[in-house]
Amino acid sequence: MEYLPNIIFAVALIVGIGFFARNVKKLSRNIKLGKDVDVSDNKSQRWKNMAKIALGQTKMVVRPVAGLMHIIVYVGFVIINIEVLEIILDGLFGTHRLFSPLGAVYNFLIGSFEILALLVIVAVVVFWVRRNIIRIQRFIKPEMKGWPKTDGNLILYIEFVLMFLFLTMNAADYQLQQLGVDHYAQAGAFPVSQYIIPLFEGLSESSLILVERTAWWLHILGILAFLNYLYYSKHLHILLAFPNTYYGKTKPQGQFNNLESVTKEVKLMMDPDADPYAAPAEDEAAEPEKFGASDVMDLNWVQLLNAYTCTECGRCTSECPANQTGKKLSPRKIMMDTRDRLEEVGKNIDANKGKFVPDGKELLGDYITTEELWACTTCNACVEACPVSIDPLSIIVEMRRYLVMEQSAAPTELNNMMSNIENNGAPWPYNQMDRLNWVNE
Repeated sequence: MEYLPNIIFAVALIVGIGFFARNVKKLSRNIKLGKDVDVSDNKSQRWKNMAKIALGQTKMVVRPVAGLMHIIVYVGFVIINIEVLEIILDGLFGTHRLFSPLGAVYNFLIGSFEILALLVIVAVVVFWVRRNIIRIQRFIKPEMKGWPKTDGNLILYIEFVLMFLFLTMNAADYQLQQLGVDHYAQAGAFPVSQYIIPLFEGLSESSLILVERTAWWLHILGILAFLNYLYYSKHLHILLAFPNTYYGKTKPQGQFNNLESVTKEVKLMMDPDADPYAAPAEDEAAEPEKFGASDVMDLNWVQLLNAYTCTECGRCTSECPANQTGKKLSPRKIMMDTRDRLEEVGKNIDANKGKFVPDGKELLGDYITTEELWACTTCNACVEACPVSIDPLSIIVEMRRYLVMEQSAAPTELNNMMSNIENNGAPWPYNQMDRLNWVNE
C-alpha cells in the first residue's frame, strides 16, 4: 500500500502522455494531407523569425494591453513547467520537494513561480473581462458564437483554477512546514501563498495534509487534462506557434507564387525553338493537376499548419478593410473553416480505416462562400496583423484560382477586365489605337 500513490500517479502520467502522443500523431497525419511545398530556403531568416515572433512575442505587443497580459501568461506557462517537473518526479519516486536541496536557488524559484501565478490570475481576469463584459468587437463576430466563445472562456477558467490550486498547495505546505510535520521539510519561499494561510487556521494536521495532497493531485491531473485538451482547442498554438513562425512566408508580402504548370506553358509559348506539335513527355501525359484549391487536400501542408495554429484572436479580421466595410469576409473565419474541414476529413479517414471516402463536401461552398473570397482586396493586412505568421491570403488566392481556372466562375467585372487585357493589352475596353484620344479632348 505504501507505493500505491506512486503507481496510481505513474498510470495517470502514462495515460495522459499516451493520449497526448496519439493526438499529436493524428495532428501530424492531418497536416501531411496537404501538398508538399519547399520551405528549405532562407534558414537563417526563418530562425530569426521564430526567435523574434514566437519566442520574443514581438507582434503581440503591437497592442500593448493584450500584449503585456499575453506575455505574462506565456512566461508563466513556460517557467512554471520547472515546478511541474518537480511534481512529476515527486509523484514517481514518492519524494516531496525533490529540488529543495538547491537551497537559496530553490527559494528564488518557488517565490518567482508564486508571483507569476498571481500575475497569470490577474491577466486571466483581464482577458475574461475584455471578452465578456467589455465585449471587444473582434470577440463578438459571428464566427465566434457557440463553441469558439465557450472554448476561449473555458481556457481562462482552467488557467485560473490551475494557478489557484498551485497557490493553495503551497499555502498548506508552508503551514505544515511551520508546524514541523514529518515529510514537510523547510523549503521554498512563499511571497503570495503565505497570505492564504489564515484560511487554514484551526485545521488539524491531517486536514492540512488532505488540503495539500488534494491540491497537489488536482493541480497535476489538471495539467495533464489541459495538455490533452489542447488538441481540441484554439490553444494548440502553444505548441504550433514555433514551427508555424519558422515555416512562415519569407518572400515579400505582395509576391504570389506562380503555378509550375502555367509557368511551363508560358515558357513553351515564348520559346521560338519549341515544337508545339511535339508529343508530351511521359510524365506530362498524366492527368493534369487541379488548378488552385477547392478542398483542404488541395492546399499545401504549411497552409494546413496555419489553420491548426490559428489563435482565433481576431487581429486579422479587425484589420481587414473588407470586414470593416461590412463585407462577409473574415480572415479568421477562413482559417477556422479550414481547420474544421480538415478535422472533418481526419474523422472520415479514422472511420474508414485510414482511407478518405468522398463525403460530398468541400471547403469551397460548404464552408467558405465565393462571396467571402471575392470580397478580399489582397492587401495583406491580415498577414501583417497575425501574431504567429499565419497567411489567410494564400488560402483565399488558391481558392480564387480554382474558381477562375477550373470553373471559369470569376465575377463579371473581372472577366471583362481579363478579356480587355487579352484583346486590348489593357484593362479598359478601348482599342490600342484609340488609347491616346483623350489628348485631343
